[in-house]
Amino acid sequence: MSNRCATLNKLIPFSCVDGPGNRQVLFLQGCNLRCLNCHNPYTMALCDDCGDCVPTCPHGGLSLIAGKVVWDNIACQQCDTCLQTCTKNASPMTKQLSVDSMIQSLTKNVAFLNGVTISGGEATTQLPFIIDLFNEIKQSPTLSHLTCFIDSNGHLSSSGWHKVLPNTDGVMIDLKAWGNECALKLTGRDNQKVFDSINLLAQAGKLYELRLLFIPNQTDYLENIDVLAAFLRQLSSSTRIKINAFQNHGVTNEAASWPAAKQVEIESFAQLLRDRGVTNLHLPNVYL
Repeated sequence: MSNRCATLNKLIPFSCVDGPGNRQVLFLQGCNLRCLNCHNPYTMALCDDCGDCVPTCPHGGLSLIAGKVVWDNIACQQCDTCLQTCTKNASPMTKQLSVDSMIQSLTKNVAFLNGVTISGGEATTQLPFIIDLFNEIKQSPTLSHLTCFIDSNGHLSSSGWHKVLPNTDGVMIDLKAWGNECALKLTGRDNQKVFDSINLLAQAGKLYELRLLFIPNQTDYLENIDVLAAFLRQLSSSTRIKINAFQNHGVTNEAASWPAAKQVEIESFAQLLRDRGVTNLHLPNVYL
C-alpha cells in the first residue's frame, strides 16, 4: 500500500459525465494554465497560508494555526466567501488525500463503479499520486477491473505520460485553441505540448476523448477549420470528439462578459466538421 498524498479540492463519489460508466472522480488542486475562461479559477493555485481569508469567514470555518490555514469542514457552510477573498486563485477548502484512503473509498463503493477519473485543476501536476493510485488499483483483486482515466489539459511531458500510461486506460484532453497565438491569449501557454500529448496518446491507443471548447469570437477553430478537420480525421474513429459550449457562469475576469455559445453556433461548427469527414462527434445535451 502507498501513503502518497495529493491535495484534493473535491471528490465526487459517483459521476456519469467524467468518462464511461459510473465513476468516482477526484478533482485535484493546482493547475499549470491560467485560462481566462476557467469556470473553477479557485482550483488554479495552492494555498500559501497567507491567512487573508481567515477573518472573512462568517461561520468560523477557517483558522490560522502554527502558520497554516486550517479548514473546518463541519463549521463550513460552503458560502465561498474565502474564494471571493483570495486574490491568488487558491482555496483553503482542500485536504490531503492518501492513496490508501482512496483505495478504501473505492473498495467501499466498488459494486456501483465502472472506474475512477482524476481531474483538476490539472491532474498531472500531482503525477506521482496518480501513478501510485493507478498501480494500487490494477494490483488489487477487488478493484483491478475498474478503468483508470485522466482528465488533462495536455501540458505533460512525454516522459511523464510514459510513467503513468502503463496503468491508464484512457485520457481526455482539451484542445483549447488551434493556433499558438490564440492558445497564449486564452490559457497563457502555447499549444505545442498539447499536440505532442494528443499524438502520443493516440499512438498508444489511450486517447479516449478530445474536447473542443467553442467560445464565440475567441477560439480560432472556424478560421482553421480545414486543418483542424484534417488533424481530427487522423485520430482513431473510436476517439470521441466532444464539442463543449462556452458558458460564462463562474468566470471571474474579462471572459465573464463574453457571450455564451448558442446551440445554433455549436451545431453549425459540428456540421462544418462533418462536411470535412470528422466522425464520432458529441455535442452538448443542455445549453444554458
